[in-house]
Amino acid sequence: MFRFSPRLSAALCSMALCSLSAAVAEPAKSPPHWGYAGSHGTAHWARLDAGFATCASGQRQSPIDIRDATPAALPELGFSYGKVAPAIFNNGHTVQVNVPGGQTLQVGERRYELLQFHFHTPSEEKVAGKSSAMVAHFVHRDAEGRLGVVAVLLQPGAAGSAFDEVLAHLPQRAGETLSVADLALDLNALLPAQRGYYDFEGSLTTPPCSEGVHWMVLREPMRVQPEHLKAFRRLYPANARPVQPLHGREVRVSQ
Repeated sequence: MFRFSPRLSAALCSMALCSLSAAVAEPAKSPPHWGYAGSHGTAHWARLDAGFATCASGQRQSPIDIRDATPAALPELGFSYGKVAPAIFNNGHTVQVNVPGGQTLQVGERRYELLQFHFHTPSEEKVAGKSSAMVAHFVHRDAEGRLGVVAVLLQPGAAGSAFDEVLAHLPQRAGETLSVADLALDLNALLPAQRGYYDFEGSLTTPPCSEGVHWMVLREPMRVQPEHLKAFRRLYPANARPVQPLHGREVRVSQ
């Protein structure tokens, strides 16, 4: 029988302790950097991290160019939104508005809760090949963890809308959050009067581009004052992913 000498045993023990110490001391892996242009831009997302592979291999990616939608008896969008005190957050890729719980959306038998909404310019979605000046994505999640995103297209207009209450308070630095004193944002006022919409299955439009997201794009646009649109573009001149292939997906439109 082979026996370890005391000296060899001590050496092996020391090596094991060193290995354990190295493992414990190894810093947590930082998230991969991604953006919208250059070597970290949209064309390279899938190569930046193994977890981003779906950005290239996925068959139900968003955004899309909405064309030739099929009229369908889609369920009404039942928004149960109220007034909230928002936290306006610059996450380094966009401006995101976090809202407290209790704001819900009912779509047929499925009930979602609103988590946040954020902005892209120009709009990521196209309709018949045309982009809007901006889009707001309202991100919801149901009890089973499935996501439903309502897109509100935004165009410049002198009259503006409740969106100007948010866009007038843009955090200027990545990682900065603003809580505006006495701002009670009426979420219902962010939605158009007409709630007709396009409906399709898609993905997140940012890494990791996860699929299984239910998209609902409202047909009627809202307005924002041009100076607020310009202020956002000074922070993020272009933060929209290009449209992705349909791969045979059906796009429906409410009748």
